[in-house]
Amino acid sequence: MRDIRNYSLLEHNTFGIDAMCGRFLEYASVDEAVEVAGMISSSPFLIVGGGSNLLLTGDYPGTVVTPAPMADVSAGVCLDSKNLTLRCWAGLVFDDVVNYCVDKGLYGLENLSLIPGQVGASAVQNIGAYGAEVKDVICSVEAVEIATGKVVTIPAEECRYAYRQSRFKTEWRNRFLITFVTYRLSTSFTPHVDYGNIRAELDARGIATPTARQLRDVIIDIRNAKLPDPKVEGNAGSFFMNPIVSREQFENIRRDYPSMPFYEVRNVLGECTAYKIPAGWMIDQCGWKGKTIGPAGVHSRQALVLVNKGGATGSDIVRLMKAVQHDVCERFGISLQPEVNIV
Repeated sequence: MRDIRNYSLLEHNTFGIDAMCGRFLEYASVDEAVEVAGMISSSPFLIVGGGSNLLLTGDYPGTVVTPAPMADVSAGVCLDSKNLTLRCWAGLVFDDVVNYCVDKGLYGLENLSLIPGQVGASAVQNIGAYGAEVKDVICSVEAVEIATGKVVTIPAEECRYAYRQSRFKTEWRNRFLITFVTYRLSTSFTPHVDYGNIRAELDARGIATPTARQLRDVIIDIRNAKLPDPKVEGNAGSFFMNPIVSREQFENIRRDYPSMPFYEVRNVLGECTAYKIPAGWMIDQCGWKGKTIGPAGVHSRQALVLVNKGGATGSDIVRLMKAVQHDVCERFGISLQPEVNIV
């Protein structure tokens, strides 16, 4: 276990904000997580999972807690070949697990390639991209209940997963330290390519029926082409959630913008019940792509991403966020909600 006082969080948030915390605790096992739970149960704390979905607006006086990273994926996973489940340590880099699965012929995660962050955070955030969400493959989440130190296994159906949501973000916030996430995979590969420009990129490469590796490579190339490298420009990837609107609101907007991109949201019966409108498109329509306010800016290739142009504080990013939200609300009547956890 690492236990450090007055610790810089610069390496623990991809926005590149140099904030301090009063204490930093890193657990590397279930037993250490139980011990950490006892240390923080009666004091302010913040749970961080790689910091790829975090915006720090200042120093954090309390304790920051995180699972220990693990460079060797094979040492942090356990495959149940009979049930095709993969139990993964919370501190593993999620994309390393995706790559491991593709290498091993285990499918279901490939559309989530190159999403930053750790395994534990994937279960909190219900990460998603290119028509896939991690909730579709999560089997269970193992954790330590902070108040009691009890080790629990939570079935995925109890987590109430929804678009970028889970109980870990709402009523279970700060209740658990996640230790393992188990994914249910498949040995049969079915490519899902009808989202974004995946199919167009495959066609450009002359690939009609991609392998999982080819699909992963295409998604990585697409993401690298439109998303900034956090080491160059600090960012947390997609800053806003794509809003889901009613049919009436959708039709009202579409009358003014007939070429507006959208995705149908269907219920379990396959009926279209709402519409998802890309937040990046709306931000672009408001003229924000490539614009800056001081050292904070909207990325020039993807308007959904807010970036630290160099030396920005969390407050600078928040000021830009509010300006973007204001203009989108004025034009479309939609209130954009941040996907990023603002502390």
